[in-house]
Amino acid sequence: MAFSVRSKVVDAAVRRLAKLKHKTLTDTILEAVENEHRRIQGGASLIDRLAAISARYQTFPETGLAADKAFFDEMSGDA
Repeated sequence: MAFSVRSKVVDAAVRRLAKLKHKTLTDTILEAVENEHRRIQGGASLIDRLAAISARYQTFPETGLAADKAFFDEMSGDA
């Protein structure tokens, strides 16, 4: 069974995504729809997900190192 997309904007968006993902149009649409369905049906709210991330972050030990400009320059290779 087929369906037709009559919107040039939607067509272009699906084609851009398919190209980025190196997938067919059908596979791209299927993945997008399934991901959106899973997101709506099942998950925790954004606040709950952020709370879990925050709780995990807080379990990391303090290093005592200063995260200043020199630190970030060194991490990015700009030092």
